[in-house]
Amino acid sequence: MQRQAIYLALTFVFVLTIACNAASDDWGDESESPSPTHQSATAAPEATPLPPPTVTSGDKWALWDGPTQLRGANIWQRVVVPDLDGRDFLGDDHVGPPYTQSDFDQLAALGANYVNISGPGLFTERPPYTLDEQVQANLDHLLHMIAHADMFAVITFRTGPGRSDFTFYSEGAGDWFDEALLIEWVWEEQDAQDGWGEMWRYTAERYRDNPIVVGYDLMCEPNSAGELLDIWEPDEFYSAYAGDLYDWNQFYPRITNAIRQVDAETPILVGGMGWSAVRWLPYLEPTGDPRTVYMVHQYEPQTEYTHQEPPAENAYPGTLDLDWDGEPDSFDQGWLDEYLSVIDEFQGEHNVPVAVNEFGLARWVPGAADFMDDQMALFEQRGMNHALWVWDPVWEPWTEEVNAFRFRYGPDPGNDSDVESDLQDVILKYWARNTARPSSFTKPSAD
Repeated sequence: MQRQAIYLALTFVFVLTIACNAASDDWGDESESPSPTHQSATAAPEATPLPPPTVTSGDKWALWDGPTQLRGANIWQRVVVPDLDGRDFLGDDHVGPPYTQSDFDQLAALGANYVNISGPGLFTERPPYTLDEQVQANLDHLLHMIAHADMFAVITFRTGPGRSDFTFYSEGAGDWFDEALLIEWVWEEQDAQDGWGEMWRYTAERYRDNPIVVGYDLMCEPNSAGELLDIWEPDEFYSAYAGDLYDWNQFYPRITNAIRQVDAETPILVGGMGWSAVRWLPYLEPTGDPRTVYMVHQYEPQTEYTHQEPPAENAYPGTLDLDWDGEPDSFDQGWLDEYLSVIDEFQGEHNVPVAVNEFGLARWVPGAADFMDDQMALFEQRGMNHALWVWDPVWEPWTEEVNAFRFRYGPDPGNDSDVESDLQDVILKYWARNTARPSSFTKPSAD
């Protein structure tokens, strides 16, 4: 039963909500740095930069500010909970599921040129918010393998001080996982928010010279409002909690400031509240940092289409009630274009780049290839970099149970091996447009 619950939670976890916060403008006074394994929330250990891979580093910002240049996929990991996960499901290391060099080599061979590492943050979820050296070692290893496959990487932290990965499936607390695993107090405690700033300051200092690291995604899907406050509409949330600790708009600029104290160059990626859904983007307030990319996660229409369980009935293109008024609406590329027009308005108002750091659909939904083709074409028209959800490892205890978004398995829900499919053909068509690779990425001439 637990395994089935985990499967459902991880496969169909993407829902809409909001986020909130408040606090001071600074992260607090710096104190003497304690040792890496015993560090406070407001004083990070001194980071030891890793020797960079032997590739020529260009201007990372050039990869984001212009036409689409990065096309790739997400990987997902979390810290293993042995009592919940057993010995095999996520592997027997500290973080899982495990990835190997061949996993990344295959992704690169299919044409992808970047990996969004959606995983645990380097600091612990519980106070005193210390460096987790095993998580750091895992991230180092991932970056080494990605570099060896000649791809770029974005570091996305799902967890950190006051936030666990179980926030993404909080409805299962007390059911298929112990309530103690659900940690969400980052939205209510200043010390935890300060800890995120120190975690990112440490992270940036460690990886700023790594030429394949082309972005820091500050927090995967900020989500304070929906589950914690039972508020699902942005207007309602911001009228009540703007400037509060729940408000991401007061929280994330302080993380940006912490990063920029040690790293002025690496692009920062920021999504909005409501799990970074498109409709929450207009409520995200840019900081003015000249090297920040604003981004969205796009799974809509989620319940009606992209996350249908088999046997899926709703097809693309077709007609669906997409605005909940009881009347059918045309569900086609025109609808998608109109839905994404929120991004056009945001870019027009703020003159900033926008990326799609997650998107995807269950492989078995009718018309999946047409939907993906139309949507990726719209991303490209807007010049947005994009990362598909998800590139799973070849780790059978995981993939035999969690494979809804594993496009390589084709449209048959019962299939558990790689097959050719129209959906895969569409994805590879766009990945084939990639030309930028770390091995050939150089600074533009001064002319």
